Amino acid sequence: MKIDLELDARGLRCPLPILRTKKALATLHSGQRLRVLTTDPGSMKDFSAFARQSGNVLEVAHEVGEGEYEFVLVRR
Repeated sequence: MKIDLELDARGLRCPLPILRTKKALATLHSGQRLRVLTTDPGSMKDFSAFARQSGNVLEVAHEVGEGEYEFVLVRR
Protein backbone atom coordinates (compact mmCIF):
# COMPACT_ATOMS: atom_id res chain seq x y z
CA MET A 1 0.00 0.00 0.00
CA LYS A 2 1.44 3.34 -1.08
CA ILE A 3 1.38 6.05 1.61
CA ASP A 4 1.52 9.60 0.24
CA LEU A 5 1.81 11.50 3.53
CA GLU A 6 2.48 10.57 7.15
CA LEU A 7 1.29 12.44 10.23
CA ASP A 8 2.70 11.82 13.70
CA ALA A 9 0.00 12.87 16.18
CA ARG A 10 1.41 10.85 19.08
CA GLY A 11 1.19 12.67 22.39
CA LEU A 12 -1.72 14.84 21.23
CA ARG A 13 -5.16 14.63 22.83
CA CYS A 14 -8.59 15.00 21.28
CA PRO A 15 -9.45 16.98 19.21
CA LEU A 16 -5.91 17.75 17.96
CA PRO A 17 -5.26 14.44 16.11
CA ILE A 18 -8.47 14.89 14.10
CA LEU A 19 -7.84 18.58 13.42
CA ARG A 20 -4.31 17.88 12.18
CA THR A 21 -5.61 14.99 10.09
CA LYS A 22 -8.22 17.22 8.48
CA LYS A 23 -5.54 19.80 7.64
CA ALA A 24 -3.19 17.13 6.23
CA LEU A 25 -5.93 15.58 4.09
CA ALA A 26 -6.63 18.99 2.56
CA THR A 27 -3.11 18.93 1.05
CA LEU A 28 -3.73 15.61 -0.73
CA HIS A 29 -5.42 14.84 -4.04
CA SER A 30 -8.36 12.45 -4.37
CA GLY A 31 -7.23 8.83 -3.95
CA GLN A 32 -4.04 9.64 -2.05
CA ARG A 33 -3.38 8.03 1.34
CA LEU A 34 -2.56 9.58 4.71
CA ARG A 35 -1.06 7.48 7.51
CA VAL A 36 -1.63 8.79 11.04
CA LEU A 37 -0.07 7.58 14.29
CA THR A 38 -1.75 8.51 17.57
CA THR A 39 -1.61 7.66 21.25
CA ASP A 40 -5.01 9.11 22.20
CA PRO A 41 -7.15 6.22 23.52
CA GLY A 42 -10.30 7.71 21.96
CA SER A 43 -8.75 7.68 18.48
CA MET A 44 -10.41 4.46 17.31
CA LYS A 45 -13.86 5.93 17.84
CA ASP A 46 -12.87 9.44 16.70
CA PHE A 47 -11.29 8.39 13.39
CA SER A 48 -14.20 6.11 12.52
CA ALA A 49 -16.66 8.97 13.09
CA PHE A 50 -14.45 11.43 11.22
CA ALA A 51 -14.27 9.16 8.16
CA ARG A 52 -18.06 8.70 8.10
CA GLN A 53 -18.71 12.44 8.45
CA SER A 54 -16.03 13.62 6.02
CA GLY A 55 -16.59 11.01 3.30
CA ASN A 56 -12.95 9.91 3.35
CA VAL A 57 -12.23 6.17 3.45
CA LEU A 58 -10.72 4.67 6.59
CA GLU A 59 -8.68 1.78 5.14
CA VAL A 60 -6.70 0.86 8.26
CA ALA A 61 -7.54 1.33 11.93
CA HIS A 62 -5.72 -0.76 14.50
CA GLU A 63 -3.53 -0.74 17.59
CA VAL A 64 0.11 -1.21 16.59
CA GLY A 65 1.57 -1.32 20.07
CA GLU A 66 0.62 -0.68 23.63
CA GLY A 67 -1.41 2.52 23.44
CA GLU A 68 -0.32 3.41 19.90
CA TYR A 69 -2.76 3.44 17.00
CA GLU A 70 -2.34 3.54 13.23
CA PHE A 71 -4.88 4.86 10.74
CA VAL A 72 -4.73 5.07 6.95
CA LEU A 73 -7.25 7.35 5.28
CA VAL A 74 -7.87 7.71 1.56
CA ARG A 75 -8.77 11.22 0.44
CA ARG A 76 -12.16 11.37 -1.24
